Amino acid sequence: MWDDFTEYILNEIGNRHVKIAEIGVGRFDKIAETLSCRENITLIKTDIKPKDSSVVKDDITNPNLKLYDNVDLIYSIRPPSELQPYLVKLACEIDSQLIIKPLTNEDLNTGKVKMKLKNYNRASFYILK
Repeated sequence: MWDDFTEYILNEIGNRHVKIAEIGVGRFDKIAETLSCRENITLIKTDIKPKDSSVVKDDITNPNLKLYDNVDLIYSIRPPSELQPYLVKLACEIDSQLIIKPLTNEDLNTGKVKMKLKNYNRASFYILK
């Protein structure tokens, strides 16, 4: 499933030079590892409790907007429902595409903003363009 999720992102961006942010990276960074190997991708990883120096400390409830300058795509893996509205707010503020991969069978908490369910091979997630 994670390979399919990563493949979707790579297909979305193609060969364009893009800046991508993973928000709330936690300890699972398989997708970030794959994306960061691509020459056309600038990747930033953020978390409120960074696991190491490759992760920038940021609080999505009060984000440092400078971190997200020119970010084309934001994604978040299994963000808690109480943080999902903040992801949407940030994506809208910086005019970025957003992908949320919630826990299986979890409803989204994005308020009035509707995200589209996307099934890509074995991966299911929500997108906001």
